Amino acid sequence: MILVAAGSGVRLGAGMPKAFAPLCGEPLLVHALRGVFGCGEVGHVVIVAPSSHVHQSRDIAGQDPRVDVVAGGVDRSASVVAGLAALHDDDGIVLVHDVARALAPAELFARVIRAVRAGNPAVVPGLAVTDTVKVVDADGRVLATPDRESLRGIQTPQGFLREVLEHAHAGGVSATDDAGLVERTGGQVRVVDGDHRALKVTTPADLAVATALLQDVLYAG
Repeated sequence: MILVAAGSGVRLGAGMPKAFAPLCGEPLLVHALRGVFGCGEVGHVVIVAPSSHVHQSRDIAGQDPRVDVVAGGVDRSASVVAGLAALHDDDGIVLVHDVARALAPAELFARVIRAVRAGNPAVVPGLAVTDTVKVVDADGRVLATPDRESLRGIQTPQGFLREVLEHAHAGGVSATDDAGLVERTGGQVRVVDGDHRALKVTTPADLAVATALLQDVLYAG
């Protein structure tokens, strides 16, 4: 599994890379690892960290033999490629997960893994889109209104057969979505049910929502 923690987090405004911003007193990376290792089917994790925070990432991972840490690249795609290079030979199914989705629950990881094992070479979790969506041009003119019944908001972890993900990244094209690269190379991608807890923390408002979600879980426990 590749855990992408190399984002700068400028929009979050925390003054540090996003993966190390605090959520209820612990870095997002800590919460993300908790969800990852809550899934017993995850055996190896490569944390792709900012070069400035490799040692801090290793400190967070502790002495866990299941975790390796490498430095990320100039963008997300380069970071995923760095993670691919650090996989073990027997890592046949690869999940790519963003630390920004730190509260993704263990069952979401398991759901994606099961779908890949069932014969789908690329799997992404997605949620139904509730807002009406407009396609617009550069001047803001509406070009189309897609049927939202066919739309999904895509999350991570995204799961792949290793050879499919490696092939998708072989062309050196940069993208913010690994499944999109698979689509460009002609591969098929299956969507499974996502989870509202796997929200992406990008802005301070997102962090406030994540804090509320986590506090609800702690209070319920």
